[in-house]
Amino acid sequence: MSLLELIAVADERGLAASGLACLDRCLPLLADGGEPELLRPLWGSCEDGRDWDTRLTAAREAMEGEDIADGTAALVRKMLGAAPSDWSADPLREWARACSLVALEVHRQFDIPRGGDAVQDPAGQLRRWSAGEAEDAGPLVAGELHRQIKILETLAETAGTAGSVGGLRGALDRSTEGRRVLRAVMSRRARGRA
Repeated sequence: MSLLELIAVADERGLAASGLACLDRCLPLLADGGEPELLRPLWGSCEDGRDWDTRLTAAREAMEGEDIADGTAALVRKMLGAAPSDWSADPLREWARACSLVALEVHRQFDIPRGGDAVQDPAGQLRRWSAGEAEDAGPLVAGELHRQIKILETLAETAGTAGSVGGLRGALDRSTEGRRVLRAVMSRRARGRA
């Protein structure tokens, strides 16, 4: 299934964790490199939505205190601000889709372009990649697509089972791995400019 198809059939748990994981991977964009603990309490709410709205408010307040390095980093704050307080599938699905596109856009901006030509329709390109047409995706975007798909697949497989908490732990682990990748790419780019 494509990323869009997986989001379309995910339950509340999968949608919340998917959106949160996308934001988590983009934390290196914050001026101080982002503090992973900023979003950690929200992960604790992904299993059943308990205290989601309270923890969401706390995370938003904490992110307001974070320095934003540039316009791309502001997208992270905007997406957290757009997270629905209501623990229900429709608003969480819309939010998960938006977070997915933001994460893909962030990785696209840091990726090695393929073909050399400027992309005329970046939003269309992101939608194509989400729909499974990713032949022209660079390595960073391909890795991010893979992470998003695997997170949703794992959460779907473990939904309602004894391994459901393990599924969330796996999503967090994949997100941590992706955050390290983006941080390393950003660091290399910064050194190249120095």
